[in-house]
Amino acid sequence: MPWYAYCIGEKQAFPELIHHRRPIPMESVLGVSGNQVFIYPANDLAVVVSEHNPSEALNQKSGVEHARVVADCFKHSTVLPFRFGTIFQDDESLRRSIRSNQRQFLEHIEKLRGKTEMHLKILVDDSGSNTHTQKIASDGLDQKYFSSLRENASRQRERQTRARAVSCQMHRLFMPLDEEVSCRLAESGNKMILDIAHLIERKYVDRYLSKFSTTSAQMREYQMQFSGPWPPYHFVHRLTCGIHHTQSPAALVPAAMPAASSELLIPEAVLALA
Repeated sequence: MPWYAYCIGEKQAFPELIHHRRPIPMESVLGVSGNQVFIYPANDLAVVVSEHNPSEALNQKSGVEHARVVADCFKHSTVLPFRFGTIFQDDESLRRSIRSNQRQFLEHIEKLRGKTEMHLKILVDDSGSNTHTQKIASDGLDQKYFSSLRENASRQRERQTRARAVSCQMHRLFMPLDEEVSCRLAESGNKMILDIAHLIERKYVDRYLSKFSTTSAQMREYQMQFSGPWPPYHFVHRLTCGIHHTQSPAALVPAAMPAASSELLIPEAVLALA
């Protein structure tokens, strides 16, 4: 029977497993396609799964259901999320994957114990917005073409410098344990969007929110949004061995974060473990 996987945590974090060696249901928790969610014991670890029907297509609603199960488990213990759509074909493939990765899983859980992720989205005016990046054909390689390359390169360096300055400013203000930063141009072309994931202690979430409120009020030149607390999606290190539903090795890789909202809106905010 195929198992759909949501996340993995320490067995001791699920006291209901103490006297069981087989999967047991999680009360009042439904997963993808409304299927009952189970806690599957695997050595010192517990995998949160549900039965999977291969004929059922996974869609955006499935992703929301996946993220809600992960969030529910994260309320009670440190868990490592699986990528949306990770499926084990049977009990043996699940146990084999967990067994081969157990040491890495436990190390990651220990590192992330008691921590959570907060996500900032910051819109910064693009100083080069009045002169968009030029696309000029290279036919002939004339002087105009090379001048355009120099201007575009200079504009790109200016954007990188400004983005780096803003991210350093946010680091000094929030002092996270760790961070992941990405930058891109908005579709309008006149804004840069910084996506910043901060790793903090869960006990300091209220302090973080207070700092965000103060910072957004003082720094009105930026449009700032936050979301969280989330499971620490961006801070789960890469692993190698594993089994994914495509039968190829999967790794722990960063994925897009949810929109800045208290709701779980998109399924992409899930990393791969299998």
